[in-house]
Amino acid sequence: MIAVLASVIVHSPVVRAMAGARGAGFPASYLTVYRPAELALLALAGPLIAVAGAPVPASWAARARTASALRAE
Repeated sequence: MIAVLASVIVHSPVVRAMAGARGAGFPASYLTVYRPAELALLALAGPLIAVAGAPVPASWAARARTASALRAE
């Protein structure tokens, strides 16, 4: 989640710097990729997907012997 936040913050300055180094410009649509509603949806979807995918490996680890579970890591 930290990497996603950092990439959203850094995207616009990096694209502008690349365009400036090339001596060209980009349309505004290249700079405003995500709207706040989409970012909020992504922020909610990430943990939701993680919680949905966690029970299967967690149940395996709970049933497995400690050494087997640690070796599988």
